[in-house]
Amino acid sequence: MQLKVGELARSTGLTVRTLHHYDEIGLLKPSGRSDSGYRLYGPDDIARLHGIQALRQMGLALADIAALFEGRGPAPHAIIDQQLRALDDQIARAAELRERLALMRGQLAEGGAPALDEWLGVLRQMGTYGKYFRPDEIKFILSAFEDFKSDWSELTRDVRAAIEASLPADSSEVQSLARRWMSLMLGWMSGNFDLMHRWGEMFQREPHEAVGRHAPPPEVIRFISPAIELRMEATRRNFTQDELARIRYVPECDWRALDARVLALVERDVAPASPQAEVVVQQWLALALRTAGGDARLRDRMLDAALTDPVLRLGSPMSGASREFLRAGLAAKKA
Repeated sequence: MQLKVGELARSTGLTVRTLHHYDEIGLLKPSGRSDSGYRLYGPDDIARLHGIQALRQMGLALADIAALFEGRGPAPHAIIDQQLRALDDQIARAAELRERLALMRGQLAEGGAPALDEWLGVLRQMGTYGKYFRPDEIKFILSAFEDFKSDWSELTRDVRAAIEASLPADSSEVQSLARRWMSLMLGWMSGNFDLMHRWGEMFQREPHEAVGRHAPPPEVIRFISPAIELRMEATRRNFTQDELARIRYVPECDWRALDARVLALVERDVAPASPQAEVVVQQWLALALRTAGGDARLRDRMLDAALTDPVLRLGSPMSGASREFLRAGLAAKKA
């Protein structure tokens, strides 16, 4: 069976012009000619054309297909591997785009029908986040923020009060704010220091309005940053990077509750060696152990550093009276 060029074009969905082009470049030459000079394609030609079409659907250029047929191209399994990688890349990019669109939809859905400026703001925010985080990381950060939103609001109010009072970075009040800030970041980012580093990098490099509603006000960041850096320097003096990676978040409310219980004993003049004191000492050690990620040795080093390092002594989650009572109770327990 032989087909004329028009018949072959109709049966394959190609144009006559395409088949003529294949002939001109030597990719598919008809094996015969009619008495009138028309191109005639036999079974082998048709099989070759189906191979060309399949390879074109895989994304190969005509030159690469010609080289393959002539034995100059890569082996078939190499071509398949190449196309699988290309498809994997396309799938990954499509999945990333879908995730970004879903994130944007979630951000815009909170206020009903968004105004144009809100729509553009979310576009800008997602574009900024996309420079530093994968879509799954953005989704995690935005969803986790909801659990810490009220804590950040309270902390921001407290930092504003410190700004109004013109408190220095090395004061106990501002160091307490810096410790709370670092602790909230630890909880929000689930202890992932890489995420925290990239988040800080984004804040330093990007305009504030591009970061969106999850950004503390610029004046708050400018005020607290020197205090955080001072505390980070002290932290790095006392602990290795591996030890820092083991530190876990303990909510401020847990420390405040313990501080209130200890102060109640102090006000009642309860002896540090009493059974009541031993209860709060055990609770204190348990909270410190949670902070140390369950590592008792790291907990003891943290408690020691909080006593001996001049910066870490500042801003403790426990009041001075509570710390003295607990240390006296711990000493009595060891005696």
